Amino acid sequence: MSEGADHLAEVRRRIAEAAKAAGRQPADVTLVAVSKTHGPERVRELLEAGHRVFGENRVQEAQDKFPALKADYPDLELHLIGPLQTNKARDAVALFDVIESVDRERLAGVLAREMERAGRRPPCFIQVNTGEEEQKAGILPAELDGFVASCRDVHKLPVVGLMCIPPVDEEPALHFALLRKMAERNGLAKVSMGMSADYETAVRLGATHVRVGSALFGARH
Repeated sequence: MSEGADHLAEVRRRIAEAAKAAGRQPADVTLVAVSKTHGPERVRELLEAGHRVFGENRVQEAQDKFPALKADYPDLELHLIGPLQTNKARDAVALFDVIESVDRERLAGVLAREMERAGRRPPCFIQVNTGEEEQKAGILPAELDGFVASCRDVHKLPVVGLMCIPPVDEEPALHFALLRKMAERNGLAKVSMGMSADYETAVRLGATHVRVGSALFGARH
């Protein structure tokens, strides 16, 4: 086994234990392997070990890395987990299979037009700024219900869930519990929450997707 495969097995084991502790099925949690700053050879290690779901923060980096990998592994599923600029929306719709960072009205409108133009409708998560941090992307909690309604009813986006990145200096469980409650209130089945430092907590609190980078790939370059 490669080092990447060893790390993958360990993360999967921890997800399974956390899920079982919460009375959940491990298969109900999707591991998104976040490969930002790591080259395609590292992604290929995990692909060869059987993993298929990956996440990237930047459209340009994903364009450089993933088309060839997708050609070799047609069942590869690629998530955009970083902030999306409207001028990159066309490229994002073309390349990504899931967009996890819808966070403002203008972006929702642009994505809707690009999906219509491309005839391709990748599922979307709405990013929520649960910590209300000025420097962080995401819709504010108080504005979420109205934004979900607008995405669904006005823009006709395929919204499937919510995503958050808790403040680094706060207890993540509080933010995970809040995100799950907001998702349930809006009839959304999926919540993307938890990263390398706290994905087990996220699983215990109902995460359907966890975004794990350094625990799989090591420190970023």
